[in-house]
Amino acid sequence: MGLAPELLRAVAEQGYTEPTPIQAQAIPPILAGRDLLGAAQTGTGKTAGFTLPMLQRLSAKTSDRNPRRAVRALVLVPTRELAAQVQDSIRTYGQHLRLTSTTIYGGVGFHPQVQALRRGVDIVVATPGRLLDHIQQRTLDLRNIEILVLDEADRMLDMGFIHDIRKIHALLPKERHTLLFSATFSEEIRVLSAQFLRDPVTIEVARRNAPIDLVTQVVHFVDKDKKRELLAHLVKSNDWRQVLVFCKTKHGADRLAEQLGRDGIDADAIHGNKSQPQRMRTLKRFKDAELQVLVATDIAARGIDIDALPHVVNYDLPNVSEDYVHRIGRTGRAGIPGDAISLVCAEDRSLLLSIERLINKRIEQKVIAGFEPTQTFARAPANKPARRNTGNTGGGYGDRRPSGNAGARRGGPPPRPGRSAEGRRDGPAPARRDGPAAATRRDATPWEVEREAQRKHFNQNRRDEGQPSARPAMLGRKAA
Repeated sequence: MGLAPELLRAVAEQGYTEPTPIQAQAIPPILAGRDLLGAAQTGTGKTAGFTLPMLQRLSAKTSDRNPRRAVRALVLVPTRELAAQVQDSIRTYGQHLRLTSTTIYGGVGFHPQVQALRRGVDIVVATPGRLLDHIQQRTLDLRNIEILVLDEADRMLDMGFIHDIRKIHALLPKERHTLLFSATFSEEIRVLSAQFLRDPVTIEVARRNAPIDLVTQVVHFVDKDKKRELLAHLVKSNDWRQVLVFCKTKHGADRLAEQLGRDGIDADAIHGNKSQPQRMRTLKRFKDAELQVLVATDIAARGIDIDALPHVVNYDLPNVSEDYVHRIGRTGRAGIPGDAISLVCAEDRSLLLSIERLINKRIEQKVIAGFEPTQTFARAPANKPARRNTGNTGGGYGDRRPSGNAGARRGGPPPRPGRSAEGRRDGPAPARRDGPAAATRRDATPWEVEREAQRKHFNQNRRDEGQPSARPAMLGRKAA
């Protein structure tokens, strides 16, 4: 494919002999200097697809063009875990090259990152929030950037980073090489690519919202108060050794991990409230198969990259239907089959139907003996048009804001329940659709519920990135 001997040597040392479809289609145009817009399902080798040609293009430049080791390539990612994953890929494939790299993200010390930048690096892998902190402190200069990579751009839009990305974009040289990767080609992604890319090569190796073909999907109907017992039964009776379990909330993840521990199962949880060293230690134990069950929230799990992960369990179904596809994509990777199991109680029926409409498939259902549900589950046809579920159908809001950059379209969330627009506590908010309203009232409209969810998850994402919570006004207000 035109890769340098040093890169081919590193690839061979990892045991790879054939490129994946996304690698075969992406590497040649990137080597040729073309901007690229790529879409691929998780686990398809996307990271190596841009890491290998990026390393080759940087190493081909003579060192005298970069005497002070100014940053020449920037990879923007949505989460800390994904930043660490990309950094591992850069180090693995660039081990025989004289290039240096570092990561910049929140949740860890600022000063060690400053020291790494002062020593000089060629490549920076960063989350948007902490990157802007360094730019504001003048510890990072983007004027010499030759290559910009936006990885999992759809996730960054979902997490509310669009304004940060635009700020960063304004500081970059106009003459540069830009690569944008996304799980899907949504309308928002196409708009973003039109602003960032010049005459890009477009690559799409998977149908939008299509589950991985190698994943066997099954639904177990069970009463809500029996979910934990059923999960423990499945893990023990099938001798599962490496299981990723998804919960909606951080508190729920901690509670479930603790309960599984009491059941004699080695389990731990990762989420935004855990420190970065804790998350990295737990994740390493899980990757090394030393931890039997890892309980995670959606955001914390996005950096988990394990080729042979055999089992994914949806303990709670996601409120956003598209997240189901991202969750089960953690298994069935690198050509190795996997299982995706969903534990569904009566109140999850609408979420399950939305997922089935999205993937245009009825998921196989099974009832485990001894865990028969006491309530019936009426099911509608799964071939109706897909409808986005943004969390208005019940259950908690989870560990993320609603998908689709809702804040930019709807104008942002209302003030906190029980406070006036000026922030004074003045009792219950008026039940008006055109003004601030408490999303916790029984008569709250879907619009109000979604806006309140957006506020919570936008602020949680800012806290995860080491930023202060935003006032409602920072997200914008509803147009008059």
